[in-house]
Amino acid sequence: MLPLIFGITLITFTVIHLAPGGPVEVETEMSLKTSAQARDNLKKLYGLDKPLHIQYFEWIKRFVMLDFGKSFVDNKKVVDKIFERIPITLAINLLSLFLIMAIAIPVGVVSATRQYSLFDKLTTVFVFLGFSTPTFWLALILMIIFGVSLGMLPISGIQSIDVAGMNFFERLVDWIKHLILPVGLSAFGGIAGMSRYSRSSMLEVIRQDYIRTARAKGLKESDVIITHALRNALMPVVTILGLSVPGLIGGSVIFETIFAIPGMGQLFYASTMSRDYPTIMGILVIGAVLTLVGNLIADISYALVDPRIRVSGRK
Repeated sequence: MLPLIFGITLITFTVIHLAPGGPVEVETEMSLKTSAQARDNLKKLYGLDKPLHIQYFEWIKRFVMLDFGKSFVDNKKVVDKIFERIPITLAINLLSLFLIMAIAIPVGVVSATRQYSLFDKLTTVFVFLGFSTPTFWLALILMIIFGVSLGMLPISGIQSIDVAGMNFFERLVDWIKHLILPVGLSAFGGIAGMSRYSRSSMLEVIRQDYIRTARAKGLKESDVIITHALRNALMPVVTILGLSVPGLIGGSVIFETIFAIPGMGQLFYASTMSRDYPTIMGILVIGAVLTLVGNLIADISYALVDPRIRVSGRK
């Protein structure tokens, strides 16, 4: 994992510095009276006057100490800015992931065990809709319907303006109302994709010889599916779950921008537009580390899901 993290940081650091425009240009492009001396002073202040490899090694020294530096925008510590945004992003994505798992896996299993049935055909149509519908377009349509026309749900932020005057129960209800659209839309595409993974994997498993043997022994169909087939069918699902770990923190730029949610996705977008290199690197490195950790968790989970891996490991 350590060589991978080093390689990722090297490539990322190089790419973001090679992108057109920099923090100095972004800050001074609207001021025609800014002198060349002032631009040079800003570069020295940000440490951008040094060669790229020197900048990278200085960043690595801070990174080893878990210090991502200070933001070019407001001079706040990058770590503090990130931890301010993590809770809401984590809450939204955990709720979305739970909703995906609670719906997609049962739908995939039922579709596989009732292949070509009406239910299977309807879920196939839903999958095509889920993959083909642009989420930003669907978000705007739902905002118009439920927020503007019907007035049932709020369409921005995570709490109402008058939340200070509410009791605990009213705040909880208000918070839930604000999260219904973002969480539902975030889970929409995931449900479509995960149900297909579950269905395909389940179809492959229930055609195996040991499943036919279990049925021939007279076991209940529910025992055959849940006890013998489902655990083996979850292998690809575990892989996808491992790859979903970075998304728990990375958030969604689209949803958080559309619904004006102050999360990690919105922070990443704003930092990219302002060429805030320290914040961009901080967010990208956290995503890279979580990706590697997710793969590690998936590898460990294989042994928990499939007994054959535990047996082969002992050998």
